[in-house]
Amino acid sequence: MPDFYDDLRLAHILADAADSVTMARFKALDLKVETKPDMTPVSEADKAAEELIRSQLQRARPRDAVLGEEFGTEGGGARRWIVDPIDGTKNYVRGVPVWATLIALSVRGEGGPEGDDGVVGLVSAPALGRRWWASKGGGAYTGRSLSSATRLKVSGVDRLADASFSYSSLTGWEERGRLDAFLGLTRACWRTRAYGDFWSYMMVAEGAVDLCAEPELSVWDMAAPSVVVREAGGRFTSLDGVPGPYGENAAASNGLLHEDLLARLSRGPAAR
Repeated sequence: MPDFYDDLRLAHILADAADSVTMARFKALDLKVETKPDMTPVSEADKAAEELIRSQLQRARPRDAVLGEEFGTEGGGARRWIVDPIDGTKNYVRGVPVWATLIALSVRGEGGPEGDDGVVGLVSAPALGRRWWASKGGGAYTGRSLSSATRLKVSGVDRLADASFSYSSLTGWEERGRLDAFLGLTRACWRTRAYGDFWSYMMVAEGAVDLCAEPELSVWDMAAPSVVVREAGGRFTSLDGVPGPYGENAAASNGLLHEDLLARLSRGPAAR
């Protein structure tokens, strides 16, 4: 199996640089915020962080492609870095500390046991003082650095009645005709909380939450979390059960509850 340690170490360097940019503007009274065509906000910090990551990748990995939320695709080839400079921009612009920079590397032909070609994933939430990362075959970890880390492992909960379920909001499920199915799942679980965004997936990887799902996402929202969840022993698929971060929505779990999760959320008018 290829060793992606050097790529993982680079991802940490990229995250350190991005954290400096994002934290410097977090809660700034003069933060500039625009509305994108899809009606979601983007701040000057989103753009600056992605530009910095791209410039460092150009120097360190000039042959690799880059896909970022703010500036699209650049380059080609089998290796592609996937970047979300700030996952949780709405939180960021309101001063809520639940946001993170997501950095992933995918390599064509390096399909894992679920068919996902993600080989490195890093999630850095500097306002929370937390970071999570994983590499293919190398396990998933959380800590302050590569040399000071704790290995992650998903929970062993195997019944929905005992499970903790995390989500982001209700509106997306309602817009897609899946609200009844979603509410049915929440009623079947022991506990539900809207931790939202990257944090839901990291809690699944930590074993603090047992399952989570979102009805609409982009690949940069999922690429890094999918590697972390998988390497912690969990599963990450679309709501239709397609492995990996390319299904435009997400279902993540400790693995033991995954089929129950998919079955519950496939019910309703939008079910296939």
